[in-house]
Amino acid sequence: MEVSVTTQALPDLGVEIRLAARPQGWPTQENFEIAEAPVAAPGDGEILVRNKVMSVDPAMRGRMNDVRSYVAPFQLGKPLDGGAVGEIIASNSPKFQVGQHVLHALGWREYATLSADHATAVDPDAAPLNAYLGVLGMPGMTAYAGLFDVARFQEGDTVFVSGAAGAVGSLAGQLAKLSGAAKVIGSAGSAEKVRHVTEDLGFDAAFNYKDAPVAEQLAQAAPDGLEVYFDNVGGDHLEAAMDNLNDFGRVAACGAISQYNNAKPEPGPRNMFQIVKKRLHIQGFIVIDHANLKDQFVDHVAPLVRDGRIHYTETVVEGLRNAPEAFLGLLRGENTGKMLVTV
Repeated sequence: MEVSVTTQALPDLGVEIRLAARPQGWPTQENFEIAEAPVAAPGDGEILVRNKVMSVDPAMRGRMNDVRSYVAPFQLGKPLDGGAVGEIIASNSPKFQVGQHVLHALGWREYATLSADHATAVDPDAAPLNAYLGVLGMPGMTAYAGLFDVARFQEGDTVFVSGAAGAVGSLAGQLAKLSGAAKVIGSAGSAEKVRHVTEDLGFDAAFNYKDAPVAEQLAQAAPDGLEVYFDNVGGDHLEAAMDNLNDFGRVAACGAISQYNNAKPEPGPRNMFQIVKKRLHIQGFIVIDHANLKDQFVDHVAPLVRDGRIHYTETVVEGLRNAPEAFLGLLRGENTGKMLVTV
């Protein structure tokens, strides 16, 4: 098959963001390198995508370390990767035509040449392209799987969500509320985010974890205890939740952003015997292990988004060269909702 191209010639060079050095503790701009690299024409079965928007996610921090995990670490001197949506400008595959938009995993670069098997078509007329990286993408799927499959949410549960103003937490709380939770409580890092969580997202209660100890604020917000904790933060939030969970409570351990930038590990929760005493179920999870739920997730959530029953917010940083700062801002908690970068 001949390579299908637009009327314009293929670009010679494209900007990409590389890992320059592995961070010790908090990352800085010095851990990134902005470079130009040759753009490869698509080989047999490949497509060339001009990226339009990319995602930065907390889990990317772990991949900056050279440690064994559920996904390979970023490589020094090589471009980072992550979710992106773009337009196909050349296709050497019968699966896709020039002009189609696709979701793929080679973000952090202006142009991506990849196997057509590793791309998923998305429809910009059905939903904004940004949504396929947020509420209808990996963060949305994470919230859905964590709440319903891992935490085994049931109507009437009282639910606590940490990081409630973020991309995952905001949807997890809304889904719980729309599915009949008795009460949904969130934590966030500023007064404005607390307002957003209660007034815009519809949580029953929320608190600023910087105002007072989390354990005190959570106990006040949930005087009758909790059945479910959706954990995006770890640390003192997890400890507080374990104290406030009722017998047979369930924890969906999604992330621990409070710990990601520690140069040395912090001691774990001091109340681990609560797991035994209350017969708690605590399960860590990675969204890729729940791919079987994708169709169910879309069928459940897409109509809620379309009808305006799910509220989602995005923090958008303009320009690929600003992607490192967007990522650092994410780790500092400067985003409300999904953090995205236009390319």
